Amino acid sequence: MFARLARALFGSANDRSLKRHQALLPKIAALESQMAALTDDALRAKTSEFRDRLASGTELDDLVAEAFAVVREGAKRALGMRHFDVQMIGGMVLHEGKIAEMKTGEGKTLVATLAVYLNALPGKGVHVVTVNDYLARRDAEWMAKLYGFLGLTTGIIVHGLTDEQRRDAYACDITYGTNNEFGFDYLRDNMKYRLDEMVQRPFAYAIVDEVDSILIDEARTPLIISGPTDDTSELYRRVDAVMAEFVKDPEHYEKDEKQRTVTMTEKGGENIEAMLEAAGILTEGGLYDTQNVTLVHHVNQSLRAHTLFKRDVEYVVRDDKIVIIDEFTGRMMEGRRYSDGLHQALEAKEDVTVQPENQTLASITFQNYFRLYPKLAGMTGTAATEADEFAEIYKLEVVEIPTNVPVARLDQDDEVYRTEEEKYLAVINLVAEASERGQPTLVGTTSIEKSEVLSALLKQKRVPHAVLNARYHEQEAEIITQAGRPGAITIATNMAGRGTDIKLGGNPEMLARQETGETEGEAYEAALARHEAEVAVLREQVKQAGGLFVIGTERHESRRIDNQLRGRSGRQGDPGASRFFLSLEDDLMRIFGSDRMGGVLQKLGLKEGEAITHTWINKALERAQKKVEARNFDMRKNVLKYDDVMNDQRREVYAQRRLFMESNDLSEIIVEMRHETIEDMVRRHIPENTYPEQWDLVGLEDQVRNVLGLDLAVAAMGQEEGIDDDMILERIRDTADRMAAAKAAEIGPETMRMVEKSLLLQLFDQVWKEHLLALDHLRQGIGLRAYGQRDPLNEYKREAFALFNGMLEELRGRVTSLMLRLELRPQDPLPMPEPIQVTDMRHPAPDGAIEEYGGATELASPRVAVDPNDPSTWAETPRNAACPCGSGKKFKHCHGRPV
Repeated sequence: MFARLARALFGSANDRSLKRHQALLPKIAALESQMAALTDDALRAKTSEFRDRLASGTELDDLVAEAFAVVREGAKRALGMRHFDVQMIGGMVLHEGKIAEMKTGEGKTLVATLAVYLNALPGKGVHVVTVNDYLARRDAEWMAKLYGFLGLTTGIIVHGLTDEQRRDAYACDITYGTNNEFGFDYLRDNMKYRLDEMVQRPFAYAIVDEVDSILIDEARTPLIISGPTDDTSELYRRVDAVMAEFVKDPEHYEKDEKQRTVTMTEKGGENIEAMLEAAGILTEGGLYDTQNVTLVHHVNQSLRAHTLFKRDVEYVVRDDKIVIIDEFTGRMMEGRRYSDGLHQALEAKEDVTVQPENQTLASITFQNYFRLYPKLAGMTGTAATEADEFAEIYKLEVVEIPTNVPVARLDQDDEVYRTEEEKYLAVINLVAEASERGQPTLVGTTSIEKSEVLSALLKQKRVPHAVLNARYHEQEAEIITQAGRPGAITIATNMAGRGTDIKLGGNPEMLARQETGETEGEAYEAALARHEAEVAVLREQVKQAGGLFVIGTERHESRRIDNQLRGRSGRQGDPGASRFFLSLEDDLMRIFGSDRMGGVLQKLGLKEGEAITHTWINKALERAQKKVEARNFDMRKNVLKYDDVMNDQRREVYAQRRLFMESNDLSEIIVEMRHETIEDMVRRHIPENTYPEQWDLVGLEDQVRNVLGLDLAVAAMGQEEGIDDDMILERIRDTADRMAAAKAAEIGPETMRMVEKSLLLQLFDQVWKEHLLALDHLRQGIGLRAYGQRDPLNEYKREAFALFNGMLEELRGRVTSLMLRLELRPQDPLPMPEPIQVTDMRHPAPDGAIEEYGGATELASPRVAVDPNDPSTWAETPRNAACPCGSGKKFKHCHGRPV
């Protein structure tokens, strides 16, 4: 009650924020005539003036009114566009590091120029983050005219650029790019070996376009750079052949569509064992015996591929590849792959080439990546429903910006049918009816499969239409251009992140560009004038017919996606309408709706072929969507909790790597590592406060020989009178120091410094990669600790910390061993890192699986060759490799085990 009273008296927090920003509008307006009187050169000189004032101590906030006035005038001259007052407010919100929620068609791209220009003045670089390469290119090329006019430089980061091109783009005042490219560049930079190879500058300010799509929808799982592992493609094919028969009996497994999980029943477990034995795949013991752990993994992933993933819904098959479909935008995500063997299982299922699996080399969640920016802002048409998550995870406040012209769209109540068939029939009839009266319609679907079902029904009725989904991605701009013409029918799979407005009557600029293939010149201007005249007439016809009619064929899991579809109609005060058609067979109604909903609808009088419209239905659907949104929020929070544990370690590792790269002399660190390694060895074999007869000097002597390569009679030292542990430590340390000094003198100080730096960085990367693999394995099984009444997160924190300390100890040991054994002849090249294998970068999918993306290089670590006949070389064996002695055990459990 008090909250309602306070809102009535003082307005909501959003109202108060808008009122504060509106107070600055008269000041900007007063400067408009002053800026208009300046010549182009004088207006451009304002940029240098602002920079000089900042250098002399002026605060950035003090320049808001003047800078915005300059951008408004610059946009009029360079783009032929003038910022509305509500766009000015949007710019102020972005400058303050908040999220501006602005309806579709309100010109968010132009709004961003205000905050981008102001925050680019300090020269630290501004990143504008978009959801796809098309928007990054389009926005950068479009707005570069304005930035260039005002004396600022603009760069673009898209897939396929070289490091040099990326470095140049990041050096610009303003850099446009996709969230994936920015994130992967950060990870790649932290795998480089020299500072001058890094492409990014220290972060300063970022504006995220479609902020809800990037920071919410794509933030469930992390960006990952991966490297190849052993090829097991044939096993995937053999298991798939068995699984294809296994899944024909639904009693073999239980599927939970809500949680997107599938498990074998007891009957299924018995049958799969028998089938695998018959196929010659299971040759020893039972399926769940320890030696068959890998086979269980293959079976589980194949089961998921056959039961949870549908072709033309989650993925398509194209050019002998499985291409993932983004569930939020309906776009194909070229180059991305599910991880953990799921993508390979899908490849086997669809009989395409099975690619090798991969291992994590570097990873980060979008949450932790974007929290690296000291100042972050965002803009979208739909953020208010996720305001709590933005505040909790990113400390971002959402401010709703009013529209320039009141929204005239009529949002009609949902219609609910019993079956999908009845629903589609009603949709087809409404589409045909609207088309006959000259009203364009946009029909939204949630998958390629359903868009093609609708398309087939329209073809049966001989109704001309266009289909916009991942299969016809190349024709997107052309389809969007025509979607607002009288009677046009467009079927679209998810409209999020399209970045192109549907203009009533058509888009004259795009029509002129399609006709001439140019964006300027006499031919383009002539075509533009002709199309503008034509579109003006058609626009009036469409307005008379009721504007763009948006028809949703089912509700999405997220209310935001539904709102994005609705928002395509009614831009800038245009007339329009929207209506959603549902059935009891829809995924949302079936999986998340109330079990009683069908009975309630029957009581309300729902008969075959009839629809029912009721506010109760809308409320029930909203509750179902809120349930799904809350579940997804919990999933993202859970992922973030675990990644926060690794994030502290990642920050420490990356900061340490950078210190190593910045330093030209790492000799003190090498010495410190050597001394700590020797001390650890001695303390392990000569525990504190023990008697000489309790010392393991024979074991210490063996380890000194294996790790340090020193032939010291350590066991004989124990026979000396008056000897103690500190004296033994000192002798081993002095001998190792003399040996290291002799090597340094032989190689030369300058060369030695370069060798130390190169090998330290490479060994650091090697142990970090192994640590990430250990964390992956820990993360997969940690949930089982809950059965023992232990909190999995606390267990993960404790064990991850122990693993990290173990990683540092392993690094010290490897560096010490390699530096003392190093033999570098004058003719040998310096051991600089070389790329040995092209790897994949991965980004996780919304269901918890992982996709891979792009290309990077795994960096080799040079090591002394391991000779099975020479135990003195065995110390260089990787911890997880087979022991050279031939025991069949891993090295760390055999001769690599601390004595």
